[in-house]
Amino acid sequence: MAEEGTSRKTRTVVALVAALAFAFATGCGVGGDEGGSGSRAINWYVFNEPGGSYDKAVADCNKDAGGKYQINYVKLPTDANQQRELIVRRLAAEDKDIDLIGMDVIWTAELAEAGWILPWEGENKTAATEGKLEGPLKTVDYQGKVYGIPFTSNTQLLWYRKDKVDPPPDDFTWDEMIDAAIKNGTAVEVQARQYEGLTVWINSLIAGAGGQIVTESGDVKVNDTAKTAAEIESKLGTSKAAPPGMSTNAEDQARQGFEAGRSDYEVNYPFVYPSAAEVGKDFQKNMGWARYPRSVKDKESRPPLGGINIGVSKYGETPDLAFEAAKCIANEQHQGDAAELGGLPPTTEAVYETQQVKKAYPFADLLRQSIETAAPRPVNPAYSDISLAIQKTYSPPDGIDPNGIVQQLRDRIEKAVEGKIF
Repeated sequence: MAEEGTSRKTRTVVALVAALAFAFATGCGVGGDEGGSGSRAINWYVFNEPGGSYDKAVADCNKDAGGKYQINYVKLPTDANQQRELIVRRLAAEDKDIDLIGMDVIWTAELAEAGWILPWEGENKTAATEGKLEGPLKTVDYQGKVYGIPFTSNTQLLWYRKDKVDPPPDDFTWDEMIDAAIKNGTAVEVQARQYEGLTVWINSLIAGAGGQIVTESGDVKVNDTAKTAAEIESKLGTSKAAPPGMSTNAEDQARQGFEAGRSDYEVNYPFVYPSAAEVGKDFQKNMGWARYPRSVKDKESRPPLGGINIGVSKYGETPDLAFEAAKCIANEQHQGDAAELGGLPPTTEAVYETQQVKKAYPFADLLRQSIETAAPRPVNPAYSDISLAIQKTYSPPDGIDPNGIVQQLRDRIEKAVEGKIF
């Protein structure tokens, strides 16, 4: 693309004007002023959780509210980009119909900087932060204020075939894993399509080497750790350990490749474990788990960090009730339900000690440790453009040049945080 171009901020203004027109044309309405039995409606916009845990949380909280409020579960599209687009359009239009937002962990800075969500203060802040794991807490913090309550989290583990390879040591590196796969004539499953999953991978590789991409204030921190990440990606992408279609593979393709037996190693989210039970009677039994691989030998790995936080809209008419409803949805019981029914790990440390979670996750201790030390993606209002810059720089995995990638990434990240085309 051209080095200079129209500012994204200018295009954003145009988009917001269009959003306002869209909002008024559609009436913005979903839930109305009241829920059932004359109670105040609290509309919670969040993705459709197919396991039923979100439905259960809503039903429980509505029962406990005793008519004070009635939560409406407004299910967003499956696609993450479409979810964000819908939420941004409505908040930009100051839509009063939104009370609560199920926020992807990467949305915090953008929504907070725009002034679209309220900070959690006083007793609400205590409820949002007390007992939470350090990783999820970082995802609700923006410029020293808390802008959401951590509800569910997620991270990746290293999954391997116990019947085919030795258990990985604690300091197992990506280089060692790739070499082992080549030696065994097998592959390593990753997410390398040009999408958010690629950003997740590269961010963890950089953080695992001791680096950072950009601060929330926009200070670009790209250094030689970006080259380390590129060397790992390129080594896998150009080796015999690269799975078929690596440059187009996402989470589900990685799962399918592992289940099909083409790979002895896979980095992926915990959803792959219950799926393994459907493959055959011995497949899940022979599925081992370990800490996410290290980028460099002398530094602990920094696994990916995902999840959903609940934010309170600035434009809802009853914010006090919205805060109360959010705290109910995100309580410890509902975190346990989300783990059991939806495969979504908790954000509160104590929940990992419950029998409900231990039964759902035999690897609960490792999962908790991984989330605690995970690497958040950049908490920055320009995150969407930062992610695109990373994806463009590191794709495709078999076609990148590690030697020139530091300056290339730095230039693109600088343009991204300035709102310029890169």
